[in-house]
Amino acid sequence: MTTLLVALGAAVGAPLRYLTDRLVQARHGTGFPWGTYVVNVTGSFVLGLVTGAAASPDVVALVGTGFCGALTTYSTFSYETVQLGSGQPGARASRLLATLNAVGSVLAGLGAAGLGLTVGSAVAS
Repeated sequence: MTTLLVALGAAVGAPLRYLTDRLVQARHGTGFPWGTYVVNVTGSFVLGLVTGAAASPDVVALVGTGFCGALTTYSTFSYETVQLGSGQPGARASRLLATLNAVGSVLAGLGAAGLGLTVGSAVAS
């Protein structure tokens, strides 16, 4: 049953990641990976929320592992960070954007997860 719940959550999370990424990128029109940033921060918040709410193992499998696991993407985040930094040789702006993406994404993700954990705990109380 758990495997089915993970698969169902992933079946929603993966297409939502793709659609959100395309929508956000189309609205910003920059080389900065805003779409990946948005899905990763959102997924971190949702995972913190589920964890903070002390959800049942089935909900954690469906939402935490399946949905959030498919919504968020470390591999794309890594790839896009490398791409940002590999601009023209010696281009300081490219390295700065790559660094801002890496540091900003990690800090925002941790902050979102912490906020979700706090909100989830408050709702569960």
